[in-house]
Amino acid sequence: MSFEHFGLEAEILRAINEQGYDSPTPIQAQAIPKVLEGRDLMAGAQTGTGKTAGFVLPMLQHLATQPRRGKGKAVRTLVLTPTRELAAQVGESVRDYGRHLRVKSAVIFGGVNIRPQMNRLREGLDVLVATPGRLLDHAGQGTVDLSQVEVFVLDEADRMLDMGFIHDIRRVIALLPPKDQRQNLLFSATFSPDIRKLANTLLTSPELVEVAGTNRSADTVAQRIHPVDKSRKRELLSHLVGAGNWQQVLVFSRTKHGANRLVKQLTADGLESAAIHGNKSQAARTKALKQFKDGKVRVLVATDIAARGIDIDRLPHVVNFDLPNVPEDYVHRIGRTGRAGREGEAISLVSADEIHLLRDIERLIGRTLPREELDGYEPDHSLPTGPTKSERKRGKPANKPGKGSGNKARNKARGNGRGQQQAQGKPNGKPGRRRRRGGARADGAANGGNMKSASTARGKTQNGKPTNAHSQRAKPARGRVNLADKLFGNE
Repeated sequence: MSFEHFGLEAEILRAINEQGYDSPTPIQAQAIPKVLEGRDLMAGAQTGTGKTAGFVLPMLQHLATQPRRGKGKAVRTLVLTPTRELAAQVGESVRDYGRHLRVKSAVIFGGVNIRPQMNRLREGLDVLVATPGRLLDHAGQGTVDLSQVEVFVLDEADRMLDMGFIHDIRRVIALLPPKDQRQNLLFSATFSPDIRKLANTLLTSPELVEVAGTNRSADTVAQRIHPVDKSRKRELLSHLVGAGNWQQVLVFSRTKHGANRLVKQLTADGLESAAIHGNKSQAARTKALKQFKDGKVRVLVATDIAARGIDIDRLPHVVNFDLPNVPEDYVHRIGRTGRAGREGEAISLVSADEIHLLRDIERLIGRTLPREELDGYEPDHSLPTGPTKSERKRGKPANKPGKGSGNKARNKARGNGRGQQQAQGKPNGKPGRRRRRGGARADGAANGGNMKSASTARGKTQNGKPTNAHSQRAKPARGRVNLADKLFGNE
């Protein structure tokens, strides 16, 4: 099948040809005809499958063939995206595919001067690509008119909800015409129950298009796990980049602070690096991304929010320096490579405290990822793992190396509770909080200030050995297991 099959305008086909595309991807082949029919659409596809063109091309066809419904300078089509980078990417697609059409478009997001955006909106727009916060800023100041929107696109809907934009989305929808008077398109890489609930309120009798199954990783991405101690992750990352002579690698960090710290460490190792995250100004983020695309920066360290929308042709390597807390984010991360049918590589550096995150990811994608220990970087198999599943449900934090774990550590930190209560003349019930805090001082005073006597009263002899059977039967520390067994499935 070719793009001519859809009956697109000659100017659009010419632009597609100039971009070097001759046949649609599976999501485009299924979505474009339905959108051209004017139907509402709920589309799910992996990142990097070409879903942006899946709504941009029929949207441009609508603008080229359908007269404006209303009067004045109101916006005709609106695309709402979660991040600045994704908004810029969609804006580029609109410009590239609509270059031979008389289409006015603009991209607006926060972090930049609002005045030029106001001037652009006053001219009237055919296509507006926006992030929710800045769009509502303009709406509050009366500089944008959304009352005549003919096509509304909600892109990356799953990320919108993850970022807490649901209330902003509802406020934007309230500014649009009734849903039966506009065409609504919802695109998402994953379909959670919340996404389906949102679709019910946004779409009217939608068509459903789902390609390759949502929540699954692309077959063009080779994935593997490198078990490593947390303290040696940066060292291993530098080794991989240097030994493999990687010239372009996107690294994911869980936090902004962690991204900044990693950039400093990699730069000290002689690797040109830059960070991109929410605390960076838009100018700094744009500069870092451009330098990465141009090859001036070898390693780009990003957080999940900032990375959504990064579209780099032939990006060969993605590294998860930290595993994401939300397993669906893993699918989005590795979708930055292996795009448009090209092959890519996704590597995750997994430490002991991330084993439960790895299991959640493997459960989501329906496969066990191959493990490979690298010589010289083998993890310490005696390190404690993260909390068990039941402990995570109770909100128990992960055990930290060097801090001890289980009943033995708790008894050591607190002393023997029964001995302390008996020394204070308390029954085996719960002692008062103040009394327990001041127990050592009161016991010491009763024994002439001898603090050794106080420790004896708490259940220990003067040589430090426990005096009762309960404390002698110290249970093995919970969570201290063989890391190789955990990671390689031998438990």
